[in-house]
Amino acid sequence: MHTDPIADMLTRIRNAGTAKHKKVDMPVSRPKLEIARLLQENNYIANYKVIGEGVQSQLRVYLKYFAENEPTIRGLQRVSTPGRRVYRGAGGLPRVQNGMGMAIVSTSRGMLTDAQSRQAGVGGEVVALVW
Repeated sequence: MHTDPIADMLTRIRNAGTAKHKKVDMPVSRPKLEIARLLQENNYIANYKVIGEGVQSQLRVYLKYFAENEPTIRGLQRVSTPGRRVYRGAGGLPRVQNGMGMAIVSTSRGMLTDAQSRQAGVGGEVVALVW
């Protein structure tokens, strides 16, 4: 049992990118699906899908690389942890790499990027930073 499944997801993606793997599998959950959706919408990963059904289902994330075989995800950082939750208002959301990256924010309207959250005028829990 993992105490922080989102940190486990980010670590698996980070390690798979470093090892130049095409895909990585992990246990599926609703927050992980939302994070994968945001990563795909912002062109950090190629695709994702759920494999299997029920308790044994897995989330498969297909990684994306530049032409030089460099991963498109240069860095992943978990911000809010189970032991230290980090909440920010819409005006206090972090700008990652001066706008070149994104922050994933869990809001009352679901998981949003920092730009979407600012535009909607809602704050929330800063889950992770991606660049």
